[in-house]
Amino acid sequence: MDLGFLLHALIPSWITSGILLGYFTYLAIAGSILPGKVVPGVVLQDGTRLHYPCNGLLALLLLVGLLGIGSQLNIISPTVISDRGLQLLSATFVFSFLVTLALYASGCSSRSQGSSLKPHVTGNLIHDWWFGIQLNPQFMGIDLKFFFVRAGMMGWLLINLSLLAKSIQDGTLSRSMVLYQLFCALYVLDYFVHEEYMTSTWDIIAERLGFMLVFGDLVWIPFTFSIQGWWLLSNKVELTTAAVIANCLVFLIGYMVFRGANKQKHIFKKDPKAHIWGKPPKVIGGKLLASGYWGIARHCNYLGDLLLALSFSLPCGISSPIPYFYPIYLLILLIWRERRDEARCAAKYKEIWAEYCSLVPWRILPYVY
Repeated sequence: MDLGFLLHALIPSWITSGILLGYFTYLAIAGSILPGKVVPGVVLQDGTRLHYPCNGLLALLLLVGLLGIGSQLNIISPTVISDRGLQLLSATFVFSFLVTLALYASGCSSRSQGSSLKPHVTGNLIHDWWFGIQLNPQFMGIDLKFFFVRAGMMGWLLINLSLLAKSIQDGTLSRSMVLYQLFCALYVLDYFVHEEYMTSTWDIIAERLGFMLVFGDLVWIPFTFSIQGWWLLSNKVELTTAAVIANCLVFLIGYMVFRGANKQKHIFKKDPKAHIWGKPPKVIGGKLLASGYWGIARHCNYLGDLLLALSFSLPCGISSPIPYFYPIYLLILLIWRERRDEARCAAKYKEIWAEYCSLVPWRILPYVY
């Protein structure tokens, strides 16, 4: 692939811009009108709380169904994303950049004193644009932070489905591609089955919405998490039965730890007296859960996330480091985030956090780290 071809392929077209606009429009309408459980968010500093319509699973299934019908009627090509991947990447990047400029301008002009929209301006333009100014900015009644993460997760699955269609069309469908597609599809579907758990994550309750989150949701998640699928399109990998079984075990263990830990945390925040693994929870200082997975490691959900990321890459074999970009990046990110979380928790909980660290000495992987 020469440089001229690459640059041309990166230039957004009217078609890719239309696809992106249509996608966001669909998500905005579907998220507003489809039925679903309305979940209250955490109580903010000013005593208010947002409410999130968790109808993402229905919106995703309806969208896939509509795209499937459109494909059968030759209205849309199932390979349109895989055929125009670089154009969609650049169009999404430009959109993210423009949206965050608008968020910065809107935040600077806000006079709200409420927790969701109160501007936090440091005076450093780059810092404020990168990390954001407002906690929960909205557009036409839509919570943008919740909207963007939903768009990113759905986008990841749509890219993968288009890659699957491309491999079938080209006659290159392999056991490795099927395994990768299966793991990713299960992960995304599970995310939307438990979408309400997202409302209690750090990104939703504490991070302001700036370029870091918008880019991460709209560009990084769908386009880097699908690197393995792109790689398998042009690289044939033959997995042995033993390798398939081992890969499935890594995925299942990762899922059990990741989903189990997040579920325990979510349930504890809703009901601090709810039993964990059939027993009353052990709570430090009335605030910190030290039972279940959270009594094994202080960030045990990160271990599950890392195992899942590894399971997405293992179907690609070990002939190239490219498919392992995601788990390697995630390892670096989660160690950095774990260090940042530790500092914040130490400052917030003080001696309670010290007691928790003494009781649960391992950060992510017991007896290793």
